[in-house]
Amino acid sequence: MMMPSNLIQPIRGDIWWINFNAPITSPTPPSGTPQSQLPTTGDEIYKSRPAVVLTIPHSWNLDLEIVVPITSWQPHFQTKQYFWMIKLLADTTNQLKNDSAVNVLQIKSVSTRRLKTKIGIMTSQQLDLITATVAFCIGHK
Repeated sequence: MMMPSNLIQPIRGDIWWINFNAPITSPTPPSGTPQSQLPTTGDEIYKSRPAVVLTIPHSWNLDLEIVVPITSWQPHFQTKQYFWMIKLLADTTNQLKNDSAVNVLQIKSVSTRRLKTKIGIMTSQQLDLITATVAFCIGHK
């Protein structure tokens, strides 16, 4: 089965603005939505934010990408030794507006329909650090 050419086709290392909420047409769930019907719970990431694409180039027939969300950098990530929060300095390559953190513990598989706009790209060194941290978090040696 061929994928339509108009589908978004992100590349590993791309940074995209992604809507982690449902429905994908709304930036937030409708006011008054019961907690049991929200797409997230507890500490899961729930709003639109940038994320790094980790998926390798593929030809399977699924409209999914593995991504790691990016959040604002907070100094306590370093002082409390949150090793899963990888500091990412804003620059002309990643096109982020502020220094940020890649939150490796929030790795997700999302539909490409949740990807809104490509922001920038990661360096190969940053991507290597992210994937090594994912491997460490899941116990891969």
